[in-house]
Amino acid sequence: MDDALAEAVVAGAPGDRLERLPLPAQFTAAHLRVEDVDSFAGVDDKDVRKSIHTGSVPMPELAPNEVLVAVMASGINYNTVWSAMFEPIPTFTFLKHLGRQDRWAARHDRPFHVVGSDAAGVVVRTGSGVRRWRPGDHVVVSPVHVDEEDPATHADGMMGAGQLAWGFETNYGGLAQYAVVRTTQLLPKPGHLTWEEAAVNPLCAGTAYRMLVGERGARMTQGDVVLIWGAAGGLGAYAVQLVRGGGGIAVGVVSSEAKAEYARGLGCHVVINREEIGLGGDGPADPVAAGKRLGRRIRAATGDDPHIVFEHVGRATFGISVFVVRRGGTVVTCGSSTGYVHEFDNRYLWMRLKRVVGSHGANLHEQAAVGRLLHLGRLAPALTATYDLARTAEAARLVQTNGHLGKVGVLALAPHPGLGVTDPERRELIARGEELTG
Repeated sequence: MDDALAEAVVAGAPGDRLERLPLPAQFTAAHLRVEDVDSFAGVDDKDVRKSIHTGSVPMPELAPNEVLVAVMASGINYNTVWSAMFEPIPTFTFLKHLGRQDRWAARHDRPFHVVGSDAAGVVVRTGSGVRRWRPGDHVVVSPVHVDEEDPATHADGMMGAGQLAWGFETNYGGLAQYAVVRTTQLLPKPGHLTWEEAAVNPLCAGTAYRMLVGERGARMTQGDVVLIWGAAGGLGAYAVQLVRGGGGIAVGVVSSEAKAEYARGLGCHVVINREEIGLGGDGPADPVAAGKRLGRRIRAATGDDPHIVFEHVGRATFGISVFVVRRGGTVVTCGSSTGYVHEFDNRYLWMRLKRVVGSHGANLHEQAAVGRLLHLGRLAPALTATYDLARTAEAARLVQTNGHLGKVGVLALAPHPGLGVTDPERRELIARGEELTG
């Protein structure tokens, strides 16, 4: 490693030493290149290993309200897959739009895009306007990049017009040795977690929390039957835990026996294989017929129709979700990994007084609530595989092909897994199943 600052971070140097060491002019990052935007034209399999590059990018200047984080670990989310497929539009479009705002935003409009919307690491520099954070602080990064000057942001960070997905709609994301982060994205890293365990939680755990528990989502209560599509994936793995911990009944849908076993281990009360209800990758020809088959399975196991459907699959499942949720129930949706254009029979929505709730990310208050659940051991990282930064493209391909369980982590500056624990006593208590209260 030719970077003295990175070497000091890995060695655990104190903040005052980190502050004195020079920043490198370049750093290694997983990134996209603008010249590749049209490379998948007419291609059926848009293999992200062909578009994700790992190499040097220039270090940007830091704005007054930002910190530079030396990234110890990051994670793969489906938005990185979207970025690397240049779908639904190339993310360079987002960067160009952002770059028109002011001189600080102009730094994002580059012919490369450093991707990644999860990170855990060490603060190494702070902007001139930063008060709460210092070099040496161990942090996790929320993926929500907000405009602090928008009044709506102060009611709910997700409602501000300037709200963006960091590392997707902005540059200098988490799949890199260094990341540029606004102070409104920072929370303390849980001391009992390793770098990679801490890194993979914010996007998926925060999103699932807002969808199910937060006051702006489905507002799950004790005893609710919750149908969770993709219960063995990144979002689903946290949804299962939140339902189980909140006194609900988790019904998971998965695509293989290995995923069924994983979902049961997370706490799923009922697990259903997609094939058992005749659901292929593109969805059923008749969503109502498939919904009837699924509904019978759920009623037989729980005695009731779902109060809530946790929906993020999109086109392949949305029609079933609207049909199968109970009268007066809620379908809460945060994405559409199989397609954005949904078809459903609206009679089952309006005549049975159902609701569809759109949800996106989580505000910093909700992210802090997730952090507290992790601190108490009531929520566990869904990490199942870890790759080196040089193999980011392979990690993203695993998620693209749905070959993963839970979350896939990526080590950036951390030389190997298992580092970063500063509270081993709490880690041991949680491992023993002790009930912690603070």
